[in-house]
Amino acid sequence: MLTKEDSDELSDKLKKIREIRLAGFKVAHVVHRHGMKEEVAKEVEAALIDAYPGLTNEMGGEGSGEKGVMHADEVVQKYTAEEAVFKHRALLISVNTTSSERPLYEAVRHSWKLNLKKVEQAEVVLAVVKGLIKGAFIPGQWLQATSENFPGYSDAPKRLGFIGHEASEEIQKLYVGRRIPKEFSFGSGNPIRYTW
Repeated sequence: MLTKEDSDELSDKLKKIREIRLAGFKVAHVVHRHGMKEEVAKEVEAALIDAYPGLTNEMGGEGSGEKGVMHADEVVQKYTAEEAVFKHRALLISVNTTSSERPLYEAVRHSWKLNLKKVEQAEVVLAVVKGLIKGAFIPGQWLQATSENFPGYSDAPKRLGFIGHEASEEIQKLYVGRRIPKEFSFGSGNPIRYTW
């Protein structure tokens, strides 16, 4: 039986197929490369997903969040940035997809699949974009991600969000603009990393 998410993804794919046919075209199956090892195939798949906007894939290719499409200056900044050294219990949240849609605090505070007991131990929440820490926030209270707790947002009762504030300048200097260490890299679609 299909879940709602599976049904939505299938619906998006069927809609795209209908759009192609209505435009008078046929759906084509193109093999860009073959005979590759699995690791190389995943890199090629990720690059192609990045290169073709408008695809209906639920997720980008493997590693797209940190190694995907970037401006040349972003690549230089990413690889020349100092690596963060965590002096606090930091919750890292990748906000690659939402950081351009709303202010950073709003992008990072709502709504995530988290363990309440564990996340309440977080001393700082770090907003990460393409492997670089862009913001540091102090969570005051973790709440169920409902529209009652977070007006203007849709209900996601199995997820959590926080109410907090921007971290002090001292904490900002420790983390913002720094690169996350490799052991905390994001992958396989999970936007959450705990440093403790």
